[in-house]
Amino acid sequence: MRKLSLFVISVSTLMFLTSCVIIRQGEVGVKRTFGKINDTPLTEGARGYNPFTSVILRVPVRTVNLEVRLPLPSKEGLTIGSEISIMYRVKPTSAPLLLREGGNRYEQEMIMPVFRPVSADVTARFLAKDMHSGARSAIEAAIADRMNEILEPRGIFIENVLMKSIQL
Repeated sequence: MRKLSLFVISVSTLMFLTSCVIIRQGEVGVKRTFGKINDTPLTEGARGYNPFTSVILRVPVRTVNLEVRLPLPSKEGLTIGSEISIMYRVKPTSAPLLLREGGNRYEQEMIMPVFRPVSADVTARFLAKDMHSGARSAIEAAIADRMNEILEPRGIFIENVLMKSIQL
């Protein structure tokens, strides 16, 4: 009898500890129950859930820096090696939609497929020397603006695109 009560207490404690998640500052949680994503994001703090039927997915809503190395074309037809930082953040209310459409790999599924053609399209309008001069900020702004047109309706806001390294 004593072993049974010890077992019940152990299982209850284990269930309690595995059915709680802490959502930190700069994150929102999205509850997925039986594969269905809940439309209401969970804010910061401790959240309980049923570990047998649900999972809490955490999505960062702070600014995230995504670094990309990419060959880009210039107006003269040269290929320029570049290292670019994409600084973006997810709108907290859009996190469920983002996970529904892009999954946990939304950077590779949504941001990168937009970034590659947009950056190539923008840089192809500029000379290679412009990427080293004051026109660099115009290139960065044009890429960010075009990406925002496509990604903002999906809940991703591009704060900045920074060309860190350019190599001819």
